[in-house]
Amino acid sequence: MRIAVTGGIACGKSLFAQMLRELGAETLDADDIVHELLPEDERKRLAKIAFRDPGVRKALEKRLHPLVEERYEKWFAAPCASGAAAPLRVAVIPLLFEAHWEKKYDIICAVVCDEERQIERMTGRRGLTRQEAHERLAAQLPNAEKAARAHYAIHNDGSAEDLRKQAAAFVAWIREGARRPPDGAPENINSQTEKPR
Repeated sequence: MRIAVTGGIACGKSLFAQMLRELGAETLDADDIVHELLPEDERKRLAKIAFRDPGVRKALEKRLHPLVEERYEKWFAAPCASGAAAPLRVAVIPLLFEAHWEKKYDIICAVVCDEERQIERMTGRRGLTRQEAHERLAAQLPNAEKAARAHYAIHNDGSAEDLRKQAAAFVAWIREGARRPPDGAPENINSQTEKPR
């Protein structure tokens, strides 16, 4: 079973992935792959241009997405680092729906939060202006659409402990075969998750 986590910028995907690793999962983040492919100065330069120019952004994605996809294929095919026979591997792909990769994954989990919270995180922790934050939001699908198209939605508007509980519920749901909503959290499950694709 191939599992992916997606979600909007500054929604807490990295923290959620860290919690999944603490619960025994292996994760690979598309952002980390891109960091391997592009030097930091080039990433920063392109980011300033790409979020303002859709043409530049599409050209950059056309260049990078095949390389990222190839890296994921090799990762899923490689032996598990822990030696487990049935490892829980989770691909973290912010632009999964935008790249039209959803059919490659059996289970998709969207980490979402309130838009104003995203802006606060981008302007606070990342030092962006509100205009830059809005430009980045405009370059992605809305959170509501990502949550609606995913099999499972994580709502990260609370504390880290709230997120940790949701991570544990998600892992338990996967290990039980992803056949029913976890106890106590049916509101996080979209209707199509009764049976994985």
